[in-house]
Amino acid sequence: MGALGEGCRYLVGDFETEGSKLRFFEVGLCADSELDGGEAGDGGVGGGGGGEEDVVIEDAVRVLLKGLGEDCEREGIKKTPRRVARALREGTRGYRKKAEDIVHDALFPEASLEGGTSHPLGKSMHVAVRDTILFSYCESCLLPFKVECHIGYIPSKQRVVGLSKLPRVAEVFAKRLQNPRRLVDDICSALHQSIKSAGVAVVLQCWHIQIPKEEMKGSDELHSHTLKLGMQNWNSMFVHSGSGVFEDQTSVFWRDFLFVARLRGVIGTNDFQDWCPMRPHEISSCIGHYNDMVDAAAAILRSLGEDPLRKELVGTPQRFVKWLMNFQRSNLEMKEIQHELNLQFWSQCEHHLLPFHGMVHIGYIDIEGNSINRSVLQSIVHFFGCKLQVQERLTRQIAEAVSSIVSGGVIVMVEAIHICMVSRGIEKVGSTTGTMVSMGQFSSDVDAKEKFQEIVWNNPNH
Repeated sequence: MGALGEGCRYLVGDFETEGSKLRFFEVGLCADSELDGGEAGDGGVGGGGGGEEDVVIEDAVRVLLKGLGEDCEREGIKKTPRRVARALREGTRGYRKKAEDIVHDALFPEASLEGGTSHPLGKSMHVAVRDTILFSYCESCLLPFKVECHIGYIPSKQRVVGLSKLPRVAEVFAKRLQNPRRLVDDICSALHQSIKSAGVAVVLQCWHIQIPKEEMKGSDELHSHTLKLGMQNWNSMFVHSGSGVFEDQTSVFWRDFLFVARLRGVIGTNDFQDWCPMRPHEISSCIGHYNDMVDAAAAILRSLGEDPLRKELVGTPQRFVKWLMNFQRSNLEMKEIQHELNLQFWSQCEHHLLPFHGMVHIGYIDIEGNSINRSVLQSIVHFFGCKLQVQERLTRQIAEAVSSIVSGGVIVMVEAIHICMVSRGIEKVGSTTGTMVSMGQFSSDVDAKEKFQEIVWNNPNH
């Protein structure tokens, strides 16, 4: 974050909210704030970087940025190609790993299993590792999706496998371009072959980020579609796979596994036809720089070791570009624009080219008693959200836009989930980020600020 300039305040704190941390900023801004040019940290990711493949990805990202109308030398975006390359390499490191290399030295004899059998008429032992959180990349649109993984197996030949190996094998296949059906089958098959058990059962619950509806953008219709921070609005589905004694879904083995894993009612159809919300979208013909952007996305796939012509990947570059074009730099004119909560927004992190989304709460005081329609405030939020952004700047821009049409003061709070926070690096699942800007009367009037904060606290969707 850049220098704030004389007369500005910058306050950071951590607040525990139901087991996750909310990072909270308050910025009292003055005219010479340099937030626009601030450079956020790269964020640590493991894995490769610096190779020839990374150079290809970095060049492709520059093409995408230029296609969005961005200046690749702008501060805050200059290092984006490198960050995206590192994140993609880290997020697809499963291509460079094999499940058998993880399991081969982790099978241990267990004398207590001697004389036992996995037959229903004999003695059986169920082992389950549940609630493992993973992230993968959707092969249809290249956006990350969340996975909650539950794995069970029945030991045979008096051998058990180290428990940590089960989620590690699952991660090998999650760190690839995937869809839920193939992911669950890959995990099940690899474990069955490597641990030589009597049977393996795998259940995944997957969540895919939703796509904002075009007809709702900038519309007051959003008032009835209030976004709650979390994954309630994401596409969600269960998939399962079984091998050996788990091949029969009606068997006692499945029932016992679901009991041990504390799962109920998840075995049914494995229909993922509408899994990716981008897939049903028509892919329009490509013209001008749009063609170059699609070629760049295809180059990224090849650099990751994938074939863009693979059946499941046909159309993926177009869908990824279609998503990015939601955040194209725009020269739209801001139309003429009191307190409004739960204004939904979507934006795209300029550091990692991954989405972040959430809610905006706005309070304002106008000495002349003028009011602003909710739809106009939603249009402001949409205007500044639909471009490459950082949350701090987004908050300030919204506050300044509202401040320009009221005569008293403005306070803006933004709450968001950043996909780059939960799907890469620290993978901090459940974390949200809060930012707040106060201007005019709200900067000096503690009572006014506390009144607004009380309103937000009492918000049923907060």
